[in-house]
Amino acid sequence: MSDQAFIAPTLDLPGMDDEELPFREAPNNIEAEQALLGAILVNNAAFDRVSAFLVPEHFFEPVHGRIFEALVQIIGMGKLASPVTLKTYFEHDESLADIGGAQYLARLAASATAVINAEDYARTVYDLATRRNLILIGEDLVNTAYDAPPELLPSDQIEDAEQRLYDLAEKGKYGGDFQKFSKALTDAIDMAGAAYERDGGLSGISCGLSSIDEKMGGLQASDLIILAGRPSMGKTALATNIAFHVARNYRAETLPDGSHKTLDGAVVGFFSLEMSAEQLATRIIAEQAGVSSGKIRRGKITEAEYHKLVSVSQELQSLPLYIDETGGITIAQLAARARKLKRQRNLGLIIIDYLQLLSGSARKAADGRVQEVSEITQRLKALAKELDVPILALSQLSRQVENRDDKRPQLSDLRESGSIEQDADVVAFVFREEYYVERRMPALNTPEFFEWQDEMSKVEGIAEFIIGKQRHGPTGKVELHFQADVTRFSDLAPSSHMPERFE
Repeated sequence: MSDQAFIAPTLDLPGMDDEELPFREAPNNIEAEQALLGAILVNNAAFDRVSAFLVPEHFFEPVHGRIFEALVQIIGMGKLASPVTLKTYFEHDESLADIGGAQYLARLAASATAVINAEDYARTVYDLATRRNLILIGEDLVNTAYDAPPELLPSDQIEDAEQRLYDLAEKGKYGGDFQKFSKALTDAIDMAGAAYERDGGLSGISCGLSSIDEKMGGLQASDLIILAGRPSMGKTALATNIAFHVARNYRAETLPDGSHKTLDGAVVGFFSLEMSAEQLATRIIAEQAGVSSGKIRRGKITEAEYHKLVSVSQELQSLPLYIDETGGITIAQLAARARKLKRQRNLGLIIIDYLQLLSGSARKAADGRVQEVSEITQRLKALAKELDVPILALSQLSRQVENRDDKRPQLSDLRESGSIEQDADVVAFVFREEYYVERRMPALNTPEFFEWQDEMSKVEGIAEFIIGKQRHGPTGKVELHFQADVTRFSDLAPSSHMPERFE
């Protein structure tokens, strides 16, 4: 490559000199701004229709923004906002004086149209402000790309631009309002009807384990579900089992308007902050093929097992399971990527492995890890409600579990913040006593060894799913079967269904 500096090519438009380049004014509609302000001045009730999503910064004309800000203050104090009461706010405002002073406020009110159109004017003002913000983001993107410092990587600039666009898209949702109780009742009946028609009679998404579904009614939309445990208890294994089952059962129908209605299962977004996508895929293949994941990694498989793995992998190709293996992402980045998958693929379930590897905002991080985790759990709960999907977040437990004789986890064992328990709709634990008993193995052929062997036979392959908190259901525990070599959880047959044993 030569040392000659790269010169960006210029775009020559036929028949146009540099002096003739057209000036383009930023998108705006001064008449809509005037009509909106006039409607509010005539009838302050119009303010209630627009205050949920409109702010002073949305106005193109700065004077209009200041007038709207004064309206916010006056109406917010329960006072009447009119040209007369507003006059004192602008007695010394030179910008307003340039366009007519207090008489301008009177003209706004005098020329106001029907109050019923106020929301339409506000939406016009809002949409034009969004377009102006898009232009600013685009200009910043171009300018930064030209003049970026050497330490700013292109990937960082892309991420910053994506974040700004996602923030703009998030703010672009018009503010909510109260809904009539009849609407909530209709939604509740629709949910009950869907549960009645769905196999298994669940109101939520089946996780694939009937004993857990029976306790929880499936994974409920808008719920934040925390699945916690000490290392090696099987948290990630259970999460991958659930992800596979939900994705495999996904069925949807296309509605007349082109949108998709989920009938069963869900599109799954798996944020793996600890393991690579390849490792997760290996676990799922091992589970479905019945081949040890350890043997797969070491290449100690037979030809028959290899062909079985290939066959299973071909069956799994079409699963609507999307894995993000980016480590150390922030909660803001996770939310932005989840929103994107929701828009593009109708995301129905989010799984995060695991909570403590997420980062919060720099401001909260400076306040300490407890405040940072509090922010993360609060935003995860808000994201679950916003996207109307369940979020299953894995979490580590503190080491104090190891100091107790009974090592079954409790809510107080959740690491770093009480907000995890507070913000979650469900807190569940995975516990395998086999893990601890196995590590107490005494010397062979001793009385202690035979006692240990008997104890081991009672807990081998058994895991406990302990529900420590559930807002809309019972707490308690269910026992599951865990096959460690293929990282597979399954329902444990009740003792009454077991074949008779002969000693």
